[in-house]
Amino acid sequence: MGQVQNFSWGSTMPDEQSSADAKTQGLTVSVGGYTTAGSKQQNEDAFAAKLPASQGVVNYKGIVACVADGVSCSENAQQASQTSVTQFIEDYYSTPDSWSVKKSAGRVLTSLNSWLFHHGQQSDLRHNGLVTTFSGVVLKSNTAHLIHVGDSRIFRLRGKELEQLTRDHCHQQYGRKSFLTRALGMDSHLEVDYHQVPVEVGDLLVMTTDGVHEWMSSAQSLELLSAASGDLEELATRIVDQALANGSDDNLSCLLLRVENLPAADVDEVHRQLTQLVIPPVMDEGNRIDRFEVQRIIHSGTRSHLYLVKDADSGRELVLKAPSDNFAEDAQYLDGFIREQWVGRRLNSPFVMKIYERPHESPFLYHLCEYVPGISLRQWMHDNPSPDFDTVRTMVESIIRGVRVFQRMGMVHRDLKPENVLITPQNKAVIIDFGTVLVDGLEEISTPLEEEVPVGSVDYIAPEYLRGDKGSHASDIFSIGVMAYEMLTGKLPYKTSAEQQRNPQRYQDWNYKSAQIARKDVPLWMDLALEKACAEAPGERYGAMSELLSDLTTPNSSLLADHQSAPLLKRNPLLVWQSISALLLLLVLIQAWWLSQL
Repeated sequence: MGQVQNFSWGSTMPDEQSSADAKTQGLTVSVGGYTTAGSKQQNEDAFAAKLPASQGVVNYKGIVACVADGVSCSENAQQASQTSVTQFIEDYYSTPDSWSVKKSAGRVLTSLNSWLFHHGQQSDLRHNGLVTTFSGVVLKSNTAHLIHVGDSRIFRLRGKELEQLTRDHCHQQYGRKSFLTRALGMDSHLEVDYHQVPVEVGDLLVMTTDGVHEWMSSAQSLELLSAASGDLEELATRIVDQALANGSDDNLSCLLLRVENLPAADVDEVHRQLTQLVIPPVMDEGNRIDRFEVQRIIHSGTRSHLYLVKDADSGRELVLKAPSDNFAEDAQYLDGFIREQWVGRRLNSPFVMKIYERPHESPFLYHLCEYVPGISLRQWMHDNPSPDFDTVRTMVESIIRGVRVFQRMGMVHRDLKPENVLITPQNKAVIIDFGTVLVDGLEEISTPLEEEVPVGSVDYIAPEYLRGDKGSHASDIFSIGVMAYEMLTGKLPYKTSAEQQRNPQRYQDWNYKSAQIARKDVPLWMDLALEKACAEAPGERYGAMSELLSDLTTPNSSLLADHQSAPLLKRNPLLVWQSISALLLLLVLIQAWWLSQL
């Protein structure tokens, strides 16, 4: 079975041959393949490739190709191989654009393996399980992501060098006999090899089942591949025919992918794309832009302008956010502004501000955002200097529920601070401003725009950002901890200094100040939870946001026990330093008295 398609899945192509081109303006790949039963009665191999017609899908999800070889001792081998290649591709493209290739492929293969294993166990005969090898390639931007289990193989031909990119999961016996140690559907637990390799224009990726590569020498394969003309389908057929001529007694499949073009990482081109839309002029009440009339100016600053507008078509009130003309030539800022819309349109939660699609025909650059009545968390803290613990917990829970939405989508907010959280009259927190959000799926797309300065506000971002790290979910937990601390005490847990910003590697310079110093009624167990959330090193923080919320609600006996067994300097540094200061004062007084007696 072999399939190479541009739009949707269909029946197997006649004579089991296929060839197609992905005609895109960025990544362009030519594909050709051939599979045959060989000397066997049934072909238990399968391959498939998906060349999306949409440039957006190519950019965010890539081009996918895979081969599979069903274990021949099973009557269900053909079903296993065909199901694995078709279902993997279909399900992979159904995962969120924001997920990384590794996360998307891992989730799909885990589910697929569970299905194959479960249905394989229904057979009366153990050897009739749905078991198959699987080798997949996701070409995205300038990288090939390889997903592999079993003994089918992926090679890369670059120039005159043919390199095997996968390793076989099998145990070799005498002669040509071997048995698989890993495969899809073999066990309820699946281990998959995943790694990335950079690709160049002209690279040829060669995917084969063992009926091909076990019957051809490296020199013979290199000779055939190096002499290839432009027709990959013809080349795949010649490779299979040669393996047959060499005595192959198995099913044979060969799938070829040639990189014809790669996205250009050019600053000028990126800047041109970012500045195609016009930044709107500063507006006053009563002004109109497209079909939206300005009702009120919410905020007008150096970086952006926010307006409460009314949609003339629906009558709905929205917030229109426009960039400042000061950044008309700043590609980094404009990239973040466009990213904010991309992120906001993919999130759906009552705890995260929604961003709606603006009119396609508009020549202007702006966002249409959900109107959330309320005040910023910063204003709320000014209005509530000593809030009760239950109110703080309720709002922290809202913030955590919003941040979890980012986490599930493979995103890190990276700029959580009181100004980016709105509090509704019902004390529900809503997260806004997504311009610095880190998206796993977008990080895999090559771009010449590199972040030159740490993201976020110095008082709330985790120390690792100052070291130049991209950050992780542990970084968002740090920011949540700092905000919770400030909501309770009105203070910050750290006194950041210019020296810390210049030399953030020195974690020991980040000295947590007990919340009990600023607010004496904060219980010790709650202070310990805040300290763990705000730990300087990412590995010392909570591994999950639910754990933080639980420890802010109920005393954690483990934290209390660790605290009690810690040295006094760590348990109560204030008391230690007060005692030392008192002792020094006493020594000074004794010395002064002694000198006065001389």
